Amino acid sequence: MPSPFLGMNPYLEHPSLWAGIHHRLITAIANDLAPKLRPKYIVAIEERVYEVSGDTALLVGVPDVSVQSSLSLGRSTEPNLAVVSTNQSVEVLLPLPEILTEAYLEIRAVETEEVVTIIEVLSPKNKQVGIGRLQYETKRLKILGSATHFVEIDLLRQGNSMAMVGNFRQSHYRIVVSRSETRPRAALYGFNLQDKIPEFTMPLRAGEPEPAIDLKSLLDEIYDQGSYDLRIDYSRPPIPALSEPDMAWVRNCN
Repeated sequence: MPSPFLGMNPYLEHPSLWAGIHHRLITAIANDLAPKLRPKYIVAIEERVYEVSGDTALLVGVPDVSVQSSLSLGRSTEPNLAVVSTNQSVEVLLPLPEILTEAYLEIRAVETEEVVTIIEVLSPKNKQVGIGRLQYETKRLKILGSATHFVEIDLLRQGNSMAMVGNFRQSHYRIVVSRSETRPRAALYGFNLQDKIPEFTMPLRAGEPEPAIDLKSLLDEIYDQGSYDLRIDYSRPPIPALSEPDMAWVRNCN
């Protein structure tokens, strides 16, 4: 069963689904590009690993409902101090460190192993204040200061968008294509929930044909292969929440 949306499906952004979507999308892009780039280039799936600690560690990879019910064990808006004596223990929750991995793609020249292009699909941790964003921003700046092309795909409405300067409209979603020879200028494809996801071409070495990436087709394949029509309850509003006009538009699509 196909997705009911012509563009991005907002229900796929749910925290309990996005980790799987991210993994499948990275793999789908790699599989789509690999035959187009042979024999000059290979597509490598790489991973960035870091540790998260503190309050947010409890939230990693846990659906919202489970998080809320578990966190309520350790929180009380009006604690009743008379009930707990100094000689009794109470159950509390301690934040545990989590090892996170984030996949991204490298396009490498076969002859030299040179990394020609890096493709990133943003995760929620990249768009939240914390070590995940800090490490991503550090890597992003390093790439932008190099001779490597850079493609950044943001299909998440939640969180803080990555820094850029220019006369552009705010949008739900973004695709940025940064060619090393034109920096600091980059091509921004901004689009909203109601819009078709734009196709874009992936930069390679100068003078070589650039393969197109059709994210909509890849997302439709993922939706079908992952049976997301059986996993999504379209009678409920998506998470993160939408504005009322956007929610009205979503209801008309279902």
